[in-house]
Amino acid sequence: MLEMQRPKTIAELPVQHPGAPASPAEARGRFFNTGNGFDVKLPPVPDHIFTAEPALALAADTPTGLIACDIAAELACRFPATSPLVLARYARIRAGETLATDFAATGVICYVIRGAGSSTGAAGGVAWNAGDLFILPGGMAFVHVSTVDAVLWIVTNEPQLAFDSLRPPAPGDAPTDIVHFTAAEIDRQIELIYDIGRDQGIAGSALIFSSERQEASRNILPTLTLAMNSLPGGAMQRPHRHNAVAVSLIIKGDRCHSVMDGRRKDWAPWATTVTPPGSVHSHHNGGNGQAMFLIVQDGGFFYHARAMGFEFAEQPG
Repeated sequence: MLEMQRPKTIAELPVQHPGAPASPAEARGRFFNTGNGFDVKLPPVPDHIFTAEPALALAADTPTGLIACDIAAELACRFPATSPLVLARYARIRAGETLATDFAATGVICYVIRGAGSSTGAAGGVAWNAGDLFILPGGMAFVHVSTVDAVLWIVTNEPQLAFDSLRPPAPGDAPTDIVHFTAAEIDRQIELIYDIGRDQGIAGSALIFSSERQEASRNILPTLTLAMNSLPGGAMQRPHRHNAVAVSLIIKGDRCHSVMDGRRKDWAPWATTVTPPGSVHSHHNGGNGQAMFLIVQDGGFFYHARAMGFEFAEQPG
């Protein structure tokens, strides 16, 4: 190598190939080093809010179908994604019509924004109403039927499987059965939390959803956590950060907003919001009524890796 071409440091070395591979398997090898092996430039998860998607799902003339909250281009993902490992959608099902789904996911989280109907597959079925939350096993098809115009919020870990080119679980092998949380039971559990109260060392008054098979981990799926956070009128949730991303559905809240790394983020009805991992954020209720938002996080990964990274923090500035 000529002196003028010689890198000054190993960080300047391009990827290296085998010098004299004796087989196709050897030729596929590539070599980096401690100077350039960790210099991977990925775009950050944006502080994003989806408002056009719920407006379309709730519009009177929208046909039956799925509307994805997809920012794959901003994330440099080769597959649809709301965050690197999570995909949220709105499902519109017109009265008397059906919607068939078969997501390549470990499991499916569904919240009923409005309407009534049922979801049925080989694993069984569930009849749902507005305000209900239900979980479906991945790896199998379901048919969703509405008796009145319905809109569902559906969240899966399809990006997680797509990233690693994994197949969904075989029928019967998913880590969850069908689980149904009715609106009345959710309200009862939230009332219990407020009746007992908490100290300031607890981050908010959130109801955490789990199931019989995931009880030990307290997650809803092995890699996903699910919580209904609530905030009384005039209250705020203390600034904090965590390594997990948060994909949230705004259920109700008048004059509410969040602050993300010092920037104000106003809520919108039924919007899907993304809280980037590691960002310092707080939630503020400027109205008189209780605010509620449903949160899906990829927290199961970080719990398992012992790297949740939760801490209270002060907002920048």
